[in-house]
Amino acid sequence: MWKLRSRSRGLCALLLVLLMALALASCGGPPPEQAVRAQIAAMQAAIDARDAGKVSDLLAEDFVGNDGLDKRGARRMAAGIFLQYRNVTGRIGPVSVELRGDDDAVARFTVLATAGSGGLVPQDGQVFEVETGWHRDGSDWLLRSASWKPKL
Repeated sequence: MWKLRSRSRGLCALLLVLLMALALASCGGPPPEQAVRAQIAAMQAAIDARDAGKVSDLLAEDFVGNDGLDKRGARRMAAGIFLQYRNVTGRIGPVSVELRGDDDAVARFTVLATAGSGGLVPQDGQVFEVETGWHRDGSDWLLRSASWKPKL
C-alpha cells in the first residue's frame, strides 16, 4: 500500500511539474501591444530620471533616429541634454500601437517636451509628433527607429 501511495505522490508531482512547465511556456509575457506601451512608459521614466544609460538600454543596436542618429549618438544626445538642463520633461500624449506581425510594431504619439531655460528645447515647451518602430528581441521590445517633428 505504501508503494502505491509513494508512486501516486510521485506521479502527482510529475504531473504538477509538467502542468507548470506548460503554463509557463504558454505565458510568453504580456501581449505585444501592452509590452510596447510598457517600454514607452519605461522610456519616459528613464528621461524623467535623467538617465542616459537607461534610455540607451531601451534602444536596439541598429537604432536609427532623425538625421541618421544612431544608438551611440542618442545616448550622447540624451546625456548632453541632461547635463545642460536641470528640468527635462517629456509628457507623452495618447499612444496608438499598430502591430506588424508577431515581432514588430509601430507606435505613434505626441510629446510635450520642456527643458528649463531655452536652448534646444524651449522653456515653455514644444509639442512633437513622434513615430516609433519597435522590434521584439527575445522577450524584450526594443526601439529600432524614431522620427519626430514639431507639431505646429
